[in-house]
Amino acid sequence: MTLPIRVLSLVLTGLLAACAGARGLVPTQSTLAEVRASLGSPTDIRFDQNGEELWEYARGPMGTETYLIRAGKDGRVNAVTQLLTEEQFGKIVPGQMTKAEVRHLLGRPSDQAFLHNGTSWTWRVDLKPQTGHFVVRFDPSDVVLDKIILIDMTDGNDRDNGGDRGGGDK
Repeated sequence: MTLPIRVLSLVLTGLLAACAGARGLVPTQSTLAEVRASLGSPTDIRFDQNGEELWEYARGPMGTETYLIRAGKDGRVNAVTQLLTEEQFGKIVPGQMTKAEVRHLLGRPSDQAFLHNGTSWTWRVDLKPQTGHFVVRFDPSDVVLDKIILIDMTDGNDRDNGGDRGGGDK
């Protein structure tokens, strides 16, 4: 096995272990020390109004999962939640929610675009059987303008994936 293939194999194994690790955590039994040993350093740590510690594990920019680990003051895991779900997307209310509220609900975005009339945040999502992007646009005062799900088109007829590019006969 050549060195690049070994490196790729190790990276893929690490990513698979991280995904399995979040699902393998047991509420009321697993500790934050076990979470860190299994998943590594979180992408964000914050606290909610009840004093619970919230550890976020965003698997972007190409990953389609963001896990939120809730732990009590005793350091034990209370809940493990996948944030990038259609149920979570449905909780976003245009005209009412702010960037901070969306960030709390979905975790760190995979991508940000700064537009002349505000910003947009994007998350890669697994919509089974397709993947896609969930996009939220904000106005200049950081209030949600709208939200949309874009589905990846990866069939054999997609021009960007080797389909007919035109140009006449060969």
